[in-house]
Amino acid sequence: MSDNQPEPTLEQRKVIYRARRGLKELDYYFDPYVRAHYLKADSQEQQIFAELVKEEDPDLLDWFLHNQPTKPEFADLIAKLKSLKASS
Repeated sequence: MSDNQPEPTLEQRKVIYRARRGLKELDYYFDPYVRAHYLKADSQEQQIFAELVKEEDPDLLDWFLHNQPTKPEFADLIAKLKSLKASS
């Protein structure tokens, strides 16, 4: 984490660890978000991200790469992660 971000709690560390997928396609979206936005996000967004990283890789790939319909609770966050990558 960068110096200007708060020290993560144990629960936040677990989410950050789960976000490391080992799949280049998913890490492409998750890594920048975790590095620059996750710890600064409000508690609701952090909770949604925590639930998102619990999902199975094939579902995540469909949602991020194949524009398949996602669970409604993830739609806004997935759009945000895609937008962050598009603007970088």
